[in-house]
Amino acid sequence: MTQPTTIPRVDDPGTSRPVTVPLETLHLLAAALLSAERGWPVIPLHPGAKRPSGHPERDCPRTGRCAGGHRTPEQRATTDPDLIHTAWASRPYNVGIATGPAGLVVVDLDVPKPQEQEGAPDGATSFNALCERVGEPFPLTYRVRTPSGGQHLYFTTPPNVRLKCTVKKLGPHIDTRAWGGYVVAAGSTTPQGAYDVAEAAIVAPLPGWLAALLTEPVKPTGPPALAPVRDGTKAARTALERECAIVAAATKGGDKGRNNTLHESACKVARFVAWGHIPRHTVEEAIQAAGESTGLSAAECRTTIRSAMEWILAHATPREAA
Repeated sequence: MTQPTTIPRVDDPGTSRPVTVPLETLHLLAAALLSAERGWPVIPLHPGAKRPSGHPERDCPRTGRCAGGHRTPEQRATTDPDLIHTAWASRPYNVGIATGPAGLVVVDLDVPKPQEQEGAPDGATSFNALCERVGEPFPLTYRVRTPSGGQHLYFTTPPNVRLKCTVKKLGPHIDTRAWGGYVVAAGSTTPQGAYDVAEAAIVAPLPGWLAALLTEPVKPTGPPALAPVRDGTKAARTALERECAIVAAATKGGDKGRNNTLHESACKVARFVAWGHIPRHTVEEAIQAAGESTGLSAAECRTTIRSAMEWILAHATPREAA
């Protein structure tokens, strides 16, 4: 069965034209139009699936809309109701939201795969632990429940910041979608179930602490270089050089072992920061570079160093008593 509907004409917004849409497609059309009304460009996904429709770059005919070169799904995303009605009138496409052009960062909290070890933490558990480590509450924002039992947390991007997609950068089973990616919108369905709105809150701005963790740091191009310490004591500089060397040489114990070494060394040098013998930023930059040189992620290094620094600054004994 089909259902006639009308859409505004692009060339004359004061008028409309009828479009016939199959009944089984109406809820998907409504989901696409709702996203477009929010300013989120949409792309059609294969019916019942999560893959974008259309041809891949390797099969691009370089004609029509691709005459000037292959257009990716992100480039084809639109908020034009005329184009949306035309697309969804033809097939019951699922709805994809191009996160970058939409000005969104979506945190994807996934669940462990069946083949993973029993008891492995899911994305929500990992994200809760991350919030606790940085001393921030779990953010309240628009949230979508996925068919697998995961969650999508929607945030608006900071002004003048262009974030990329990440995979497990924030922790186990935590991915993010920004420029270069997309998410499946609420209302779409797969054989596993439906994408449903779990929290109909206003989309919150991306918290500053999350933005800092997701911002790409400048990769060190060589061995960690120490900034000159002009106003610190000789003992502080010697300690910083020694601990950076210890961190950079840590190769055993996997990520956990390297992280423990990073934490211990940061604590040792943090005493000199507490005593006023060396600037905090000098210590953090040097130990951060040493940690990254071992293969630890920038986000993990920042979190570990900040935790060690804050604890020592709050509990350090006076220099005379040390």
